[in-house]
Amino acid sequence: MKFSEQWLREWVDPAVDTQELAHQLTMAGLEVDAIEPVAGAFSKVVVGEVLSVEPHPDADRLRVCQVNVGEDEPLNIVCGAPNVAEGLKVPAALIGAKLPGDFKIKKSKLRGVPSFGMLCSAVELGLAEQAEGLMILPDDAVAGVDVRELLGLDDVAIEIGLTPNRGDCLSIRGIAREVGVINNLNVKEPEIDNVAITLQDKFPVTLVDAKACPRYIGRIIKGIDPCAETPLWMQERLRRCGVRSLGPVVDVTNYVMLELGQPMHAFDLDKLSGGIKVRGANNGEKITLLDGQTLTLQDNTLVIADEEGAVAVAGIMGGEASAVGDGTRDIFLESAFFTRDALAGRARQYGLHTDSSYRFERGVDFDLPVKAMKRATQLLLEIVGGAAGPLIEANSPEHLPQLSDITLKAERIGRMLGVEIGGAQVSDILTRLGMKVCEQGKEWVVTPPSFRFDIAIEADLVEELGRIYGYDNLPTAHPVAALCAELEREVVQSASCLRRLLVDRGYQEAITYSFVDPKIQNLLLPGVEAIPLANPLSTELSVMRASLWPGLVQALLYNQNRQQSRVRFFEIGTQFSSRGDVIEETKTLAGLVCGDLQPVQWGVQARAADYYDVKSDLEALFQLTGAPAQFVFERAEHSALHPGQTAAILGKDGKRVGWLGALHPSVARQLGINGNAFLFELDYAIFTQGVLPRFTELSKFPAIKRDLAIVVDEGVAAQQVLQLIAESAGKYLTNLELFDVYRGEGIETGRKSLALGLTFQDTSRTLTDQEIEALISTILGRLTEELQATLRE
Repeated sequence: MKFSEQWLREWVDPAVDTQELAHQLTMAGLEVDAIEPVAGAFSKVVVGEVLSVEPHPDADRLRVCQVNVGEDEPLNIVCGAPNVAEGLKVPAALIGAKLPGDFKIKKSKLRGVPSFGMLCSAVELGLAEQAEGLMILPDDAVAGVDVRELLGLDDVAIEIGLTPNRGDCLSIRGIAREVGVINNLNVKEPEIDNVAITLQDKFPVTLVDAKACPRYIGRIIKGIDPCAETPLWMQERLRRCGVRSLGPVVDVTNYVMLELGQPMHAFDLDKLSGGIKVRGANNGEKITLLDGQTLTLQDNTLVIADEEGAVAVAGIMGGEASAVGDGTRDIFLESAFFTRDALAGRARQYGLHTDSSYRFERGVDFDLPVKAMKRATQLLLEIVGGAAGPLIEANSPEHLPQLSDITLKAERIGRMLGVEIGGAQVSDILTRLGMKVCEQGKEWVVTPPSFRFDIAIEADLVEELGRIYGYDNLPTAHPVAALCAELEREVVQSASCLRRLLVDRGYQEAITYSFVDPKIQNLLLPGVEAIPLANPLSTELSVMRASLWPGLVQALLYNQNRQQSRVRFFEIGTQFSSRGDVIEETKTLAGLVCGDLQPVQWGVQARAADYYDVKSDLEALFQLTGAPAQFVFERAEHSALHPGQTAAILGKDGKRVGWLGALHPSVARQLGINGNAFLFELDYAIFTQGVLPRFTELSKFPAIKRDLAIVVDEGVAAQQVLQLIAESAGKYLTNLELFDVYRGEGIETGRKSLALGLTFQDTSRTLTDQEIEALISTILGRLTEELQATLRE
């Protein structure tokens, strides 16, 4: 909301300067974003009356003017503006004047004719970005008067950034009300008189959708002057509020919107037929708006219609077919209350944003339409003349917002604000904010005003007291609490610990949105029911993530599109799933690897990261749990992963706790990913259920090592072999490792050779060869029996 300080001070004039006023507004929750002068810096520019205009003897486009500037003799000024004419009052810059841009006016000759000044346009005075000619001043302006003084240009435009709950401050009236409360001053509203009703003409209004529009006020005004112009004072106020002048009728409706906060619209009465109907749009119904674009309406849109069709999109923009134009003589004025729910998101649905929709979406006072209609009628009759008809009212009281009483307790104020505010002061603040207050002992029963849609519970009232009492006046106190040191559980690994390990292994942490593109999620997790957002930011962020992979994949694409080929990301976050009406949240650790294993360097030959590189990173993570052996990688299938490079990760009791695998080539191709990408995902809970390491005595006796080379079928996983050996070897086996896998000459097709190193040791004695041979025999027996393994010759 942008407004003129001078205009505001006509309503309420606190004894503070501009900076203090801005501070007061900011501390009251109306944050001031900018303070700018309303005009460029200029001096020695006065009102000039053009007495005569003669052609320049040597230039067709120049005119020689005699201009009265309030001195003894008129000045000879050469002017090239197309609209210069005898009798006009225009700004005249005298010799020695300084205009915006440090432009100085000197005596000069234009094509041989002396010129003792310059007649100015609004652009040359810094009042507009473009102009078609000289700036025309009011006819009653006195020649020689300083233009800055005449137009009140020693003013600033203040722009405030309002939160969505403060739609009541989208007007001079609303801001003045706040300033008056802060400074304990009365607000002087303009007098709005009942205009004389000289017509009895009415135009029928029907509320077809009374729930969306429970109040609609109309009025006919006939015989307006189509040649009338908007007064300069109104044009200036609109300009200082960032609104362009578009003609007297439209200017008055915009002026009332800025002054009182009620959006209005004017129709050309001759272009309406039958009567007004406030109804929902027919699906596919078309309307061409004032800005020239044609909309195809959806049935969730409220429209103003006559017998022939929609003439305006309610609360957003009028239609071109019924617009007021240069030849309009009779108008139908509209002032209505549209509910916030009916208009929320409708303008954005059609790619529109208007001052009207901005206000209705935040809430407009439902008691304001009649007052706004009277004010607009008063101004129109003063500016364009005409005869006014009676008010046309259509109301649906049962659909109007109901004002509910709220009980405020004194103890609640002290507990929330940390300060005791006297009962009389509480009543005074709330009353000056427009609320009805009934004091009952240490409680107040408060009824919020019709313009405050955000006051609904006791905490809202306490917030209002805090704003007006002054946030900077509230005491500062340190919280008092009994602190106790929480025992650090060694079996729980913190997120910081996991982050450090992954960063040490070359990963970078990514933080992605919790809502993702449903197309990407469906590619990675087909068949998983996504949880849609009720009001998404965009279609690309319209569902909650069922996995961290969609966000990481999008991050990979973003980097590859910017020539970053080596990507190693991890993320710790929450994924969402639904079980009936219950939404479950699961904390997860996920990662993605793509590109070379190492950054480019001279000492190591470049190679791409593979499945086993990522597997080693996970095994390093499992070491942190204290029981890495309990995690098993088992061949599995996942719709998003390569069928030959996918493993389900099993934890304690054989429960699946994660996935590891290469991104499926077809999925990668559809996403446009270059190179092989590897993904992993782990349930974060496994890092909170670790095993506490225990010390075991170091043996003083020698260890005995044996190597075994066995041949098994290709389908037998090395994990099965290792697990079976560990079960068979008993307590003396202290180390077991797979150090070679061989396929080729000497090995049957469909078989492979696994070379394993076994280390045996006891803590109390030296093991004998006979004992070791017996253990090896037992191991080979079970391998042969259960896995059809043979000893390699």
